[in-house]
Amino acid sequence: MILKDKNVILGITGGIAAYKACDIIRALVKLEANVECILTENAAKFITPLTLQTLSKNAVYCDMFEKIGKWEISHVSLAKKADIILIAPATAEIISKLACGSARDLLLCTVLASKAKVIVCPAMNENMFSHAATRKNIETLQGYGYEFVMPQTGELACGLSGDGRLADTQTILKTVVGALTQKRNNAEPL
Repeated sequence: MILKDKNVILGITGGIAAYKACDIIRALVKLEANVECILTENAAKFITPLTLQTLSKNAVYCDMFEKIGKWEISHVSLAKKADIILIAPATAEIISKLACGSARDLLLCTVLASKAKVIVCPAMNENMFSHAATRKNIETLQGYGYEFVMPQTGELACGLSGDGRLADTQTILKTVVGALTQKRNNAEPL
């Protein structure tokens, strides 16, 4: 299949759209990608590690200092393993922390330690998304080479309608496949 032997590290952050990560995992696994999830502390309030583990068929990483299986420094081993890091959903908070180079949790450390392509999929309230600070942080990350799958306009969890709704799974998947396929094509000799 198209993503066979590709390692996707999926960072899931603490917004209501965290439940949509399940669809993203299923779609990636269907394309034979190896998906390993990093769940932030706030994300674990919206979705459980067991759900993600069941869908991905891999351990789910939540705590930078938790020992899972044989001893490895999680953020370093995940960073090395990643062909791509996908953050979906990405809250305003995680975008801000990434832009500042924060290393406060496992997801942030993994991103900082990796040379893999990073794709960020924002999901938040429309006012948060349009705030000058969020826009500046997105601009900063784009300057670092991060790719964004911008949110859609639609009904938001807060009851309003506007920009901020997580992009649909197919749009996210198309971006991931494109990035991984482009990387593969660029590696082939001419």
